[in-house]
Amino acid sequence: MHMKAKVIDVEYEQPEGASCSTHHAWARVPAEPAPEERAALKARIRELLRQENAVMVSHYYVHPDLQDLAEETGGIVSDSLEMARFGRDHAAHTLVVSGVRFMGETAKILSPDKRILMPDLDATCSLDLGCPITEFSAFCDAHPDRTVVVYANTSAAVKARSDWLVTSSCALDIVRALKDQGQKILWAPDRHLGSYIERETGADMVMWRGSCIVHDEFKGFELELLKKEHPRAKVLVHPESPAAVIALADAVGSTSGILKAAQEMDAPQFIVATDKGMMHKLRKLNPGKVFYEAPTAGSSATCKSCAHCPWMAMNSLAGVLHVLETGANEISVDAALIPRARVPIDRMLAFTAALKAGRPVGSLVPDIGAA
Repeated sequence: MHMKAKVIDVEYEQPEGASCSTHHAWARVPAEPAPEERAALKARIRELLRQENAVMVSHYYVHPDLQDLAEETGGIVSDSLEMARFGRDHAAHTLVVSGVRFMGETAKILSPDKRILMPDLDATCSLDLGCPITEFSAFCDAHPDRTVVVYANTSAAVKARSDWLVTSSCALDIVRALKDQGQKILWAPDRHLGSYIERETGADMVMWRGSCIVHDEFKGFELELLKKEHPRAKVLVHPESPAAVIALADAVGSTSGILKAAQEMDAPQFIVATDKGMMHKLRKLNPGKVFYEAPTAGSSATCKSCAHCPWMAMNSLAGVLHVLETGANEISVDAALIPRARVPIDRMLAFTAALKAGRPVGSLVPDIGAA
């Protein structure tokens, strides 16, 4: 049995007995700049990036201007972990992170000596908001025999309470390895991703009941109708989506997995169930292919696909320029948390590096345990 707690204007399910006292400003979407203003903003940002020894790292879900400018100036467009890893390994002293707050925190954990700036510190994530550390710690304490595995979309404090961090690109491999070693899993916070992993691996999992406000809205019955309209289209689905949507997928994967599938699959059309910010990169990399947004609403809705994170939309060129000019919106993480929060991140990085190199990963698993 679960209770529902309200955060902002969205309901987040949490374990019975939990309450969420987190309050947050609702997302503010910046106005689109006129063409002349856009060009001036980009030129000034390029200049300041050089002056400040700074580099931009942008998520696939932010505005196309921020994605393009990051790549044009030697930065990167990627998922949350690769953004942080790139920032850690880059020589720049300042990282400008276009994304949501947990991404800035992860960058700070991996690069504690660097200055991490974000266009808007109020840009957050429903998964992060829906998993406050006090309630999560109590949930962990109620299951002391389980290995705590948390998704990247969590606060620094929640990461510090975990044994492993995972992203959607490596979660299956890590949980499968834990299961093979006889580990039982406590998973947080996304229930759809957790359920997908549970089905795919057969692992023994108890789950926090969070969800992404974007992916949770995809509708299986509407997706079936869209498939009938476009019978040649393959369906690409992010695993934060509901099970009924995942069941209709030709490929299930992370943001990077969706990009790879679109490039490798022999199909002229794709229906994509993830944040529509991904469409920019998909279309750039696949100019001869057609991409449709998966539906998030029923037949009477005015918006057939509203799949865009309101917090990701808060990032803007003007915001990037403001923080470079003023040094505002610097991310800070409690210094006492950083060493502990880095442990599960480093475990994941070691595991994925070994996996990519074809080295055995089993030896990386037995030393897991509640620290």
